[in-house]
Amino acid sequence: MFYCVKCRKKVNVPDGQVEYVTLKNGRRAARATCPNCGTRMFKILGA
Repeated sequence: MFYCVKCRKKVNVPDGQVEYVTLKNGRRAARATCPNCGTRMFKILGA
């Protein structure tokens, strides 16, 4: 579940469209694109 800043609501993104990345400090994060407006969304994940 991501939060889209442009739509101002929580958006469910299918797992196949989520890209998992590692930040410089070693934390995990997830990137996705909003299916409604096309804005890129970013979420820092827990350890």
